[in-house]
Amino acid sequence: MSQLSTHVLDTALGKPAADVVIRLEQLIDGRWEALAQGATDADGRLKAFCEDLACGQYRLTAEIGLYFAVTQRETLYPTAQIDFVIPQNGGHYHLPFLISPWSWSTYRGS
Repeated sequence: MSQLSTHVLDTALGKPAADVVIRLEQLIDGRWEALAQGATDADGRLKAFCEDLACGQYRLTAEIGLYFAVTQRETLYPTAQIDFVIPQNGGHYHLPFLISPWSWSTYRGS
């Protein structure tokens, strides 16, 4: 089994993004099924989001449009989605969101 964690950094402000809603879904029989939902803390983190992921295809969605609306900034992206695969050998997956009003990116962290 694998573990998943994430965090959101507002690169335009150079600080963590608090209260960003994040959803985790798994692709099962051709349909996305909800597994978990939470919001980032004051440090922009959602620790131990899911601790028992089996191998398969997943989607992590951050509701960044809501975050930018609360901070009174226009954005091009209502959501940021990371589709990823957990292989058979598992491990820990830390998938952060680096966001700004006009771009976002990710990487596999530790």
